Amino acid sequence: MTATGKTTGTYACPKAVRPKPFRIVAGAALLCGTALVGIGLMPLTPVYAQAAAGAEQGTVITELRVEGNQRFEPSTVLSYVSLRVGDVYNQRTADEALRALYQTELFADVAIRNDGGVVTIIVKENPIINRILVEGNKSIKADKILPEIKLAPRQVFTRSKVRADTARIIELYKRKGRFGATVEPKMVMLDQNRVDIVYEINEGPKSKVRQINILGNDNFKDGKLKGEMMTKEASLLRVLSSGTTYDPDRLAYDQQVLRQFYLTEGYADFRVVSAVAELTPDKKDFIITYVVSEGERYKFGKVEVESDIRDLSPDLLKTLVPVKEGEWYNAKSVEDTVERMTENAGLFGYANAQVRPVFKRNKDTLTMDVTFRVEQSPRVYIERIDVTGNTSTRDKVIRREMRVAEGDVFNSFLIERSENRIKSLGYFQEKFAIEQVEGSTPDRVRLVANVEEGNTGELQLSAGFSSIERFIFSGSIAKRNFRGLGQEVRASASYSSYSKSFEVGFTEPYLFNKNIALAGDIFRRDYNSFNYLGNTRQTTYGNTSTGFQVRTGIPINEYLYFSGRYGLSFEDVSLDEATYYSDSDGDGQLSCEPLVAGRYLCDAIGKRTTSALGMSLIYDRRNNSFRPTRGHSVTLNVDWAGLGGNVKYVKSRIKADKYFNLGSDFILSARLEGGYVHPLNKLTSGVEEVRLTDRFFLGEPEMRGFDIRGVGPRVIRYGVDSTNPAAPVINFDRENSFDDALGGRAYYLGRLELEIPLGNSIREMGIRPSIFVDAGANFGVKDPQLTTVANTFTDTDGNVKTLCILAAGGTAFATQATPAAGATPTGPYAVCPTGARSISPYQEAFLGDTWKPRIAVGIGVDWNSPFGPFRINFAQTIIKRDGDDTKRFSFNVGTSFR
Repeated sequence: MTATGKTTGTYACPKAVRPKPFRIVAGAALLCGTALVGIGLMPLTPVYAQAAAGAEQGTVITELRVEGNQRFEPSTVLSYVSLRVGDVYNQRTADEALRALYQTELFADVAIRNDGGVVTIIVKENPIINRILVEGNKSIKADKILPEIKLAPRQVFTRSKVRADTARIIELYKRKGRFGATVEPKMVMLDQNRVDIVYEINEGPKSKVRQINILGNDNFKDGKLKGEMMTKEASLLRVLSSGTTYDPDRLAYDQQVLRQFYLTEGYADFRVVSAVAELTPDKKDFIITYVVSEGERYKFGKVEVESDIRDLSPDLLKTLVPVKEGEWYNAKSVEDTVERMTENAGLFGYANAQVRPVFKRNKDTLTMDVTFRVEQSPRVYIERIDVTGNTSTRDKVIRREMRVAEGDVFNSFLIERSENRIKSLGYFQEKFAIEQVEGSTPDRVRLVANVEEGNTGELQLSAGFSSIERFIFSGSIAKRNFRGLGQEVRASASYSSYSKSFEVGFTEPYLFNKNIALAGDIFRRDYNSFNYLGNTRQTTYGNTSTGFQVRTGIPINEYLYFSGRYGLSFEDVSLDEATYYSDSDGDGQLSCEPLVAGRYLCDAIGKRTTSALGMSLIYDRRNNSFRPTRGHSVTLNVDWAGLGGNVKYVKSRIKADKYFNLGSDFILSARLEGGYVHPLNKLTSGVEEVRLTDRFFLGEPEMRGFDIRGVGPRVIRYGVDSTNPAAPVINFDRENSFDDALGGRAYYLGRLELEIPLGNSIREMGIRPSIFVDAGANFGVKDPQLTTVANTFTDTDGNVKTLCILAAGGTAFATQATPAAGATPTGPYAVCPTGARSISPYQEAFLGDTWKPRIAVGIGVDWNSPFGPFRINFAQTIIKRDGDDTKRFSFNVGTSFR
């Protein structure tokens, strides 16, 4: 046998030359086999022992080298192994070094060579990742996938991390209900040992919930329980619903929902025995099966209150308990009672009060005794109030909204009120909350107002389109937290075909660091009223107003606020002289022609000065003045015009809002408002009346389902039927008429609106859909003097006359002499002078002056788009009155001037 352990000799059994009995043959074979085994084993033990001894002895390392490294220093590579100069190199140490280098996941290949004590470690480094790409993803955007991937550019490529990232991507798709998704990672080699990692995704079909089975529910139907769940069965009616997608987390959530539902119905022993989701045979959808055990239904037994706090007597706390003995057990009522008692303890300064409900189940009587135990805790005081996160806003702007101070007894109600007031400033994030941190002792607490500054400066230059104003060009600049002091400066201008405006203003909410607000505005507004003849918009009168207003306000108490104001404006109501004026008196002076403009417009024109004092009384209990979700507010406005000027009236308005948080982000809001204006002077006609521009108008956008100024009193002018010009007759079709809204001395408006949530992703986009009902009326004006222009008329001399609009402006009458006996008339009209046009016959009617309500229902969507606020409404009028102008669809982009 050689030193390598291989055998060199041979051994042969004796050959059988003639047949022998079986026993002799078997014995010879056994003897031969035993001899061979013995000969084979004898030299093996010393040879293997020698080889093992050689492996342990090895060679002494005289030098260590590293080859193949590009980015790593040789010392770095050597630091990962235990080989050192002077150590013995053998097979065992070599295996340990290879294992250690591979475990670093820095190298694609490793080898070790021993040349008489010179040990060389040969490495091939893993490439550096240049980019990470995803392809084939449609339902999940790349910006949602890449943050979940552990590998990143400029990291070292490792196969284990690629496998982990592949599994994570597949998990993301499973969360989206795509259980057939596959991910194939690919590597694109680049120069300088760099690589691009591409995850090719095959999303596969979306796995839906085909069926939900519930077993063991004896007291509630499947439909009732399925209605409580977030997961829904796929159907044509739920094509757009995300709840039909299978999600394991949603499955676990629905088990909790079922338990909560049964606990609110008195089934205290309810449990979900099992919840199994199985793939259908076609591997596309899931069938979910719940097995439940309802148990017995319990009623409330004895309901008691125990308190270890002296200031909180059991009798006082028992008034906060809504449940009564004999009612069906309801776990939600118990939770609400615990929360109500905890809040009440916070009002008395016990911030750390623990309210623990103790249950005693009586299975014999099927009753549940509940004892609400308020455990002993010290009264807590506010040690310090810290304001953090405000980079531009001064501390005092935040602190002056706080309703508690250092050293005060802790009061949960006042702290919540402080949160709402700070959020109502509109300077910080919407989800702001005051944190409570333990103080230096158990009876001390620190309040931390950690704010996140929002964008309070706005610069907007925009062009938009409004269904009211058509094309609008507007620009505005505003700073709601000027200099970080809570001041507001603003300037705005807008221009459209029918209105122009310019306004600048300033507001100081805390004058001289006192709780007194002072504000002022200077404005110029040009507005052109209009009506429609068919679909053609026609301008009627123009109203130019220039003036200013100064306002001041002080709080009466925490929720009641008083505001006073004074305004001075100069108005000019005018009509186009070329269209509406004539020399009716023959004195060479043009004046408003009632036959053309109507008596109501002729009474409205002229210049006037309005000097008015006003006051507002505001009671506000809303949780947020910008985006309220609960609470109510009432506002009373009264304005008296007559402190100088030539306009005199008293105008009053009242408005009340109420907001209900129905849970699950459903917000119900209700509004009632109304107004009345009482005249204090007489018009030219001697009738005590309010001028046209001082009245109330109702319609879009205040009342949806109706056109702008579409509700209330109006004069409608019906024209002639153009199909028979030789013998024209009045056509009472609204499409062949136009009308002017007169406004009303009184109005009322009611609104009920429900905001519907559509998921976090849509809410983050600023989209808020809602359904609404609007009802209101506008009424209370004197009947105007109506005008009717007949086909022809005959004066006292027997001449047939026709009203003409002259080319040079104004009107005149053209006369056609009575034809001689036997002569044929040339037509029903006299011929107007050259360049003039005759006024077609018309008839006016006064409609819409009634207090009876108009009602419209519809859906709307608010969107804080990148182009500005966007509102779209689809409304259907349920009740309207004669003369009202309805409108089903309306939208508005940007800010329009009304």
